[in-house]
Amino acid sequence: MNCGVALFATDLTSDVRDVARAAEDAGFESLFVAEHTHIPTSRRTPYPMGGDLPDEYSRTLDPFVALAAAAAVTERLRLGTGVCLVAERDPIVLAKEVSSLDVLSRGRVLFGVGAGWNVEELNDHRVEFGERWDVMRERVELMQALWSDEVASYDGKHAQLEPSWQWPKPVQAPMRVWVGGSGKRSMQHAIDYAGGWMPMPSTEKFADRLTRLQEMADTAGKPVPAVTLYLVRPDRDVVAHYARLGVERVVFLLPTRGDAVAGLRDLALKVGLQ
Repeated sequence: MNCGVALFATDLTSDVRDVARAAEDAGFESLFVAEHTHIPTSRRTPYPMGGDLPDEYSRTLDPFVALAAAAAVTERLRLGTGVCLVAERDPIVLAKEVSSLDVLSRGRVLFGVGAGWNVEELNDHRVEFGERWDVMRERVELMQALWSDEVASYDGKHAQLEPSWQWPKPVQAPMRVWVGGSGKRSMQHAIDYAGGWMPMPSTEKFADRLTRLQEMADTAGKPVPAVTLYLVRPDRDVVAHYARLGVERVVFLLPTRGDAVAGLRDLALKVGLQ
């Protein structure tokens, strides 16, 4: 079982470089950082977790800049996006960013993607909320072509690329795409990309959700995606339970206020890494 941590890296949190060094020293396998390009002040879209939207959502560092800084001060720590909002990004530039980070980190990138939940944020990127999953699919497929093909091209409704060269290619071949989300649509995308599934815990038994994932993959005639479970309760018994279910990785949330490095040490003790 791999154990990772997630940080809302902002201008007010502990320095992401300090957190990355401490995470590696404590025995954590990976560090994930969040992304929001901006948060419109209208706040018409309710916060999915309920209540007021926490301040850190409007203060996140660019994930690839933050992860490049983390890569520079570590040697083994995997570098994850939790999640990259692909529908809000140019896929040609994004493909270059992911592959560049993978090359410079010697193959340590964990590329987590999501469709987004904030209607106004997506609208500012000229993406209709109801089309966000289709936009993400085409942009991911275009990126996969750039990562794998010497001459890549793509012709879709939401993404286009004339025959083109792009290097460097990622060190990881193929570059696995981890799809965030808890429902059948995110499962299907993970299956279609031959990637991984990255849900959060819910009220439904996780074993039942894994059975559904297995059934969907079997129906598609494709391998079952590996699973990273995001924002898990830090407890040794909980970790052991998910390990028995075959989960590849669990990720714990670090505090967004105060000393995240100290919080990381506490997490390491709770989950048995120290």
